Amino acid sequence: MRNRKTIYVVLTLIFTIGFYLYDNFSVEDFQHIATSKTAGKENDFLPTSTTGQIVKHNFYSLSYSEKHEQAEWVAYNLTADHISKSNFKRPYFEKDLKVLSQSAHYKNYKNSGYDKGHLCPAGDRRFSKFAHDETFLTSNITPQNHQFNAGIWNRLEQKARYWATKYKKLYIVTGGVLTNSSKTIGSEKVTVPNMFYKIILDYQEPEIKAIAFLMPHKESNKALYKFVTSIDEIEKLTGIDFFPELEDSLENKLEKSKSYTSWSFR
Repeated sequence: MRNRKTIYVVLTLIFTIGFYLYDNFSVEDFQHIATSKTAGKENDFLPTSTTGQIVKHNFYSLSYSEKHEQAEWVAYNLTADHISKSNFKRPYFEKDLKVLSQSAHYKNYKNSGYDKGHLCPAGDRRFSKFAHDETFLTSNITPQNHQFNAGIWNRLEQKARYWATKYKKLYIVTGGVLTNSSKTIGSEKVTVPNMFYKIILDYQEPEIKAIAFLMPHKESNKALYKFVTSIDEIEKLTGIDFFPELEDSLENKLEKSKSYTSWSFR
């Protein structure tokens, strides 16, 4: 009798999980997840982690800093077929259960004067509702001044999407510079970065190229190219090795360059 009851409980759990997946996942979700897990090493250029806590989700990865209660970097692929004009209802922000030390609560941002700034933008994940909603984990947000978030930072995110349609396959790493930032918000003391960076790698042959941006955390009307710097410079500020999987000579060439002539600034 006990064995029969155990079997009943297991079957109930299987059916419950099955119905959840049916209700929450589309065919496109499963296709994208399958692709992301079988696409091969060429589009998984994870940086090093200074914290030892790398978390991999279906559509982005991150290195979480418990000290600063946010990711030191978030990394993901952005390809032409990811770009979509679909609009999904914004879900509530939730804690990231994969962060062993527990990610910060969204209530830290309440009345702080700062936006919950996405690192992997929801706008880069509109190809499915599941991918879009996955960006609303608190491990993927950082305190951002509204004028910065909605202004120069938003312009850079839009430019990355434009480049994804133009160059087809990009790998993006983004985050706040957490060193030498003393301001915090909330009871969990979430660090407010003084600067933010975004590094974009175009790994399509025949021309593999990279571009890096480093922006002070404040409103700006300057042209985006004014913020171009070298990856080496960002590595010095953060202590992160961004592309350790690249062949050494190519890595050195890409990371020392400050040139943006190969990138289209329309």
